[in-house]
Amino acid sequence: MRRTTIDRPFLVMVVTLVVLGFFIFTSASLGLLARDGASFSSVAFSQIFLGIVLGTIALLINTRIHYSFFRRYSLFIFLLSIATTLLVFVPDLGVEINGARRWVDIGLVSFQPAEFLKIGFVIYFAAWLSRVRDKMHSFSYSVVPFVILLGFVGAILLAQPDTGTFIVIVSTGFVMFLVGGAKWRHVAAVVGLSVISAATLALTRPYVMERVLAFLDPSKDPLGSSYQIQQSLIAIGSGGLFGRGFGQSIQKFNFLPEPASDSIFAVIGEEFGFVGAVILISLFLALALRGLKIASRAPDYFSGLLVVGIVILITSQSFINIASMLGIFPLIGLPLLFVSHGGTAFLFVLFEVGIVLGISRYMKR
Repeated sequence: MRRTTIDRPFLVMVVTLVVLGFFIFTSASLGLLARDGASFSSVAFSQIFLGIVLGTIALLINTRIHYSFFRRYSLFIFLLSIATTLLVFVPDLGVEINGARRWVDIGLVSFQPAEFLKIGFVIYFAAWLSRVRDKMHSFSYSVVPFVILLGFVGAILLAQPDTGTFIVIVSTGFVMFLVGGAKWRHVAAVVGLSVISAATLALTRPYVMERVLAFLDPSKDPLGSSYQIQQSLIAIGSGGLFGRGFGQSIQKFNFLPEPASDSIFAVIGEEFGFVGAVILISLFLALALRGLKIASRAPDYFSGLLVVGIVILITSQSFINIASMLGIFPLIGLPLLFVSHGGTAFLFVLFEVGIVLGISRYMKR
């Protein structure tokens, strides 16, 4: 039976994360303002207009779109996301920053098309899993297509290179594959192949190996590859139990690389301490649990898988960012969703939340 309203607890958690995230971003951005005032104005505009304003509009629109729309046009959405991502390789459109081509500049704004690719993958994979539901026992209908799909997406992302986004997509796809009814021996095969692929990637990509070594021994090169994690741990450790206070971070000034984006959790730990960090992590956990509850009561198989995919997409990226700042996962340059600077990431996370809220209108009682 159709509900007349969206799931309010999930919406409240999202609004709370957006509001808290904006205040945290404002404080973290003071470090950027001190370094480069012109850059700060551009960052603030991107976060507010492209992220919050357009993201909120996308959220509201998706709450009114029936979830069957995404299933019907899943292949088109996925192919469009692929085509958009390939624009980074087009001369005069793709922007290279620090040796990576992850951005597209269209004049007034620049955006990261890989954010579109993430939700495009989730929508298509949910639709595909729902179509082959009765054939998941077959290796040729489960493992083979899954590996081919990941290989296709990975070829595009690793060519940029954008290892972080690929890891998030693999993690999300793996959970959807498991929830979609894959047999345990097929799951084991995928895990084994993933381990081999990860090892091969580390051995063939020097920058990946460098980050792995910095993760294994953060003290090895404190002024080089281990600099960011060293400064992050200093910031978090100096925050103590309750933190220095809002706006009082020292590390964000000339010490932490990217204090408003990749390293923003370190600023949170320094200004709000252990308590503030735990509250933020608890909000993400609560969002995940509520999202999975919506998935468990979804009206059909596709919509349930779609919600699972979106929830894992959001939480895996956020927890990987947090884990990397705590030194329990290698640094891979992912933003903390709802908090870090990244207008494109903010826009698409609100777009994804809108899909979940739209599906919540049709939850089974």
